[in-house]
Amino acid sequence: MAEEEEVDNTVTSEVHHFSKEETLKGGREGAVLSRFDFAYPLDLRVRDRCPNSYPQVDSDGDLVVTRKKDLHLQEGVVLIEHQNATTLDLVGEQVWRGALFLADFILHYGDSFRDKHVLEVASGVGLTSVVAAMLAAKVTVTDVDKGEILELIRRNLKRNEDVLKAEMCVKEIDFYNHGTIDDLQANNKDVSVILAADVVYNNPLTDAFFSTVLRLMSDPPDKTMFVALEKRYVFTMEDMDTVAPCYEYFLDGLEWLRSQRTDHIDWTVEELPSDFEQYFTYERTRHLVLWKINARLKQP
Repeated sequence: MAEEEEVDNTVTSEVHHFSKEETLKGGREGAVLSRFDFAYPLDLRVRDRCPNSYPQVDSDGDLVVTRKKDLHLQEGVVLIEHQNATTLDLVGEQVWRGALFLADFILHYGDSFRDKHVLEVASGVGLTSVVAAMLAAKVTVTDVDKGEILELIRRNLKRNEDVLKAEMCVKEIDFYNHGTIDDLQANNKDVSVILAADVVYNNPLTDAFFSTVLRLMSDPPDKTMFVALEKRYVFTMEDMDTVAPCYEYFLDGLEWLRSQRTDHIDWTVEELPSDFEQYFTYERTRHLVLWKINARLKQP
């Protein structure tokens, strides 16, 4: 009898090729600490990073930086502990391109997040939440309590506390157990923005994700959700072509969501342009997409 072939279900993110990393001494096996450099948008540098300073302009209206510490504010860094390769059930411990893409969007459109209560689902290592916390009043960072992902998030928040403006809270949301949503709703009644990055990679998870989105967006206040994804293409014999089946299924999920609770919710779903400024260093491929879901609750 032939030996049974061992199946390798390890998956690897390519993002680490664009960061500066070092192995964590005394840390978990395979854990690395990466430095993700970024440029501060001008309005964030002036308004949020140095709120007590008053920028000077020359006769043409150009900003004049006169203090050495203001020069230092032009660039920033996010330190993230993560894995470069994991099994499929622990992919949240890696950094994925969608998280950096969504972080760029947050930095570029800061007014959409400034002084808001932001909730991120399937936060992984917490990179996107760190960036949101540079602008928001409060950020609730969530993921399923598997492995040590929640403790990993807490460690990464601690590493970046010098750039965090927001009040931070780490909680569990399990897409397959909405009791975890009920457990934190009492302290999240003012959430108005929800984030998700690279959260779907198989159809059952996509179904559970949209069920969770419906549950979260059915309660007041009105909410806006931003979902960043990278289309992942595979060649299938059925299609005899290269296709992105998980993304196609995600689009079906958007249509399903749009048809839910229409007596209670006015839905607006749209794909956003992806040509906003890039602030983090990574390869921004044409396969990165960003969707906006808005839920306006109808008056009874």
